[in-house]
Amino acid sequence: DIGDIIRGRDLYLGNRKKKQTETERDQLESKLKDIFKQIHEGLSRTNGVKDRYNDDTDNYFQLREDWWEANRETVWYAITCNADTGNAYFHATCSDGGDSESPSVARNQCRCGDGKKPDDQVPTYFDYVPQYLR
Repeated sequence: DIGDIIRGRDLYLGNRKKKQTETERDQLESKLKDIFKQIHEGLSRTNGVKDRYNDDTDNYFQLREDWWEANRETVWYAITCNADTGNAYFHATCSDGGDSESPSVARNQCRCGDGKKPDDQVPTYFDYVPQYLR
């Protein structure tokens, strides 16, 4: 899941290609650390924002958690609403109340257009369930 990757909790270890010392996962983690290092360096000390993450310079765990919490809806929106309609990101897991109550491929990117819930909800049931329990 995207959130697990961002927060550094993804269980996938990746493959090691011939003549490489790092796995794909190690390479991804290294790139994410570089990205969050840049974010950390760009934080201001105003209102103690940078001070909150002073002890978090190894893997930027707390910064990654906070970044995901602040940006998860935007990330999901970009993945689901800006994606081509022919993609297979969604699978038959939910019923949208159309002509059948059986599970269907998510229509409207799992957004609730019935007015009962906001249209910008994150279309996942497992965002904070540990991977080994999914």
